[in-house]
Amino acid sequence: MKLLTYSPVTGVERLGVLIGDKILDMEFGHRAAADKIQFSLGYLPSNILDFLRLDNAAIHTAHALCNWFKDNHDKEDIAEFWYYAASVSLCSPVPRPTSMRDGYAFRQHVEAARRNRGLEMIPEFDDIPIFYITNHQAVFGPGEIPVQELHLNQLDFELECAIVIGKQGSNIPANKADEYIAGYMVMNDWSARALQMQEMKLNLGPAKGKDFATSLGPWLVTKDELEDRKISTPNGDKYDLEMKTIINGKEISKGNVKDMSWTFAQIIERASYGVTLYPGDVIGSGTCGTGCFLELNGSKVFNPPMWVMPDDVVDCSVELLGTLSNTVQLV
Repeated sequence: MKLLTYSPVTGVERLGVLIGDKILDMEFGHRAAADKIQFSLGYLPSNILDFLRLDNAAIHTAHALCNWFKDNHDKEDIAEFWYYAASVSLCSPVPRPTSMRDGYAFRQHVEAARRNRGLEMIPEFDDIPIFYITNHQAVFGPGEIPVQELHLNQLDFELECAIVIGKQGSNIPANKADEYIAGYMVMNDWSARALQMQEMKLNLGPAKGKDFATSLGPWLVTKDELEDRKISTPNGDKYDLEMKTIINGKEISKGNVKDMSWTFAQIIERASYGVTLYPGDVIGSGTCGTGCFLELNGSKVFNPPMWVMPDDVVDCSVELLGTLSNTVQLV
């Protein structure tokens, strides 16, 4: 399934599922079908966090609802419960994550970034799957990304894949961690590099260089849709999914989710040590190799260096997960 949060009118956010080019409202669709088929759950909620907290029962009920809708979508009595996707606004699939962590899982990106600064590869990269905790209250979906003047000093994109935690747990071993993943989505970790470089000289951060915006979307894809791309490893599952970024129609970067040196299962194991993870927590993979201007500029791919500018359209895509399209707006 492709779970999403949509806005039929300004200021309203509702949980839906994408079926072809249509969005079915979860709560209202369930009500319409409840007297026609028997569901394992007596209701479906109107928001993604409540949905995730219901765990597998919600997933099973939603699958049953989707199957029913596919057979009955042309009937007049349910027409008011679905929308053409192009007719509504898409929000982040998880508009307000319960927390948000971002990893550092792609060796190619780390090696290139350090080499460009004249540094050798840090051996500790192989010891722990490191991450930082970012601002889960500055999350955007597709559409405009508001930035201020200081953000435009070397504004950068970061091409990533992200997971959403689907059930509560702590001290989760890597060999069980994939069971805690509700689904996958595209992530763009917007970065104000001048701010970031200034503050990280103090050996803390990133903070203001990152806390203004993270994009997620366009929808959350459940694991069953990715099964034929799964690569099972002793350290958890990987997926063969091509990644790319296109800016103003020009391809800028390309990678693959399978190139993660640390799996999401290993990151979950580390993140949950002595800490409880909750449904709705978001964890990013970190930038894929060539997945940002900081790395590309340092490698002399672009001369003079390129950065994201106002009105630029930045499309981050992950195969089977969709394209997250954003336009930068100075406010």
